[in-house]
Amino acid sequence: MHSFTITRIDIFKFSLPLIRPLRIAIGEFTHSDGILIRIWAGDQLYGLGEASPAPFITGETQATCFEAGRQLAPLLLGKDALDIESRMRELNAALVHHSSVKCAFDMALYDLAAKGLGLPLYAFLGGGRRDFYTDFTIGIDTPEAMAEAAAQLKASGAYAIKAKLGTTLAADVARIRAIRAAIGDEMPLRIDANQGWDEATAIATLRALEPFQIQYCEQPVVHWNLTALQRVRSLSPIPIMADESLFDHHDAFRLASMGACDYFNIKLGKAGGIHTARKIVAIAEAAGIPCMVGCFTETLLGISTGVHFVSAYPHIIFADLDSLYFYADAPITGGALYDGAHAMPSDAPGHGADVKPEALEQMEGVTIAGQG
Repeated sequence: MHSFTITRIDIFKFSLPLIRPLRIAIGEFTHSDGILIRIWAGDQLYGLGEASPAPFITGETQATCFEAGRQLAPLLLGKDALDIESRMRELNAALVHHSSVKCAFDMALYDLAAKGLGLPLYAFLGGGRRDFYTDFTIGIDTPEAMAEAAAQLKASGAYAIKAKLGTTLAADVARIRAIRAAIGDEMPLRIDANQGWDEATAIATLRALEPFQIQYCEQPVVHWNLTALQRVRSLSPIPIMADESLFDHHDAFRLASMGACDYFNIKLGKAGGIHTARKIVAIAEAAGIPCMVGCFTETLLGISTGVHFVSAYPHIIFADLDSLYFYADAPITGGALYDGAHAMPSDAPGHGADVKPEALEQMEGVTIAGQG
């Protein structure tokens, strides 16, 4: 049997420009300034993970992820990669928060373990292979520009539209009116305020948007005010999904206990990876709260892990895993199988994605290895 003792860890920086900037209520994405973690067991077997830090959401940058990775990596050397529970407990005990870089370690550990056992990640997680549809995200812009983007997405075969909002009542209603007119009444339309409204504006805007058949609204108010989120949910005609208020299983328990939302948006980059995301799903299922898996600006490598995670858990009924389309040419091979909005995990061992060797050679990086 293959040894699963961790022998060395590589940490790389990479930067990729988005095809177009993505503006949300609290910031703007123009690049993915990410981190890759490669964890080795021996000289042949490795797992890969990706961090996609969002400074205005997770509080991390590429620089902080890189330095945190350098501090965390030595804790794993010489230890069993299959004991993911212990490895992630060690990382979480050594450094609180820093969910993006922990996600990269977690992703690499799950990839390594599943590869070593010859299993696709969904099967390693105990789930089955299923296909599903992702929505496509439109950033904040003028009503005309957002409507045009929505019409183009519909024409290209998109399944659902997710529109970023979170400005003023009048402007946001104008955006949704224009989008709905462009795509018709049948196409699912979701909105995401990214904490942009205060409580009164959230309630007024959601009531004004009721005629436009909105499937749900993500994070209408600031992340820390769960009481406001609960009140908005109680007065909103549109279901409410928690996003920035939900990082880990402790948040999930609080949100469920308060009845603060109708849905959970699980992002691996907020949860610190699969290890904690699984606990969120368990709490959600116990509380009767359906889930979505979302993304930041991950390449197909990070997105593939999300696709496997969705596949493994039937309680996850929505997907917002479209960031692979943010890039013109990301250096990723393999990975999840996409046909427009239609996604399915591959049957390759692990998450199935890898990075082109020539791209790795161009990246700044460091190797953390044991003695001898």
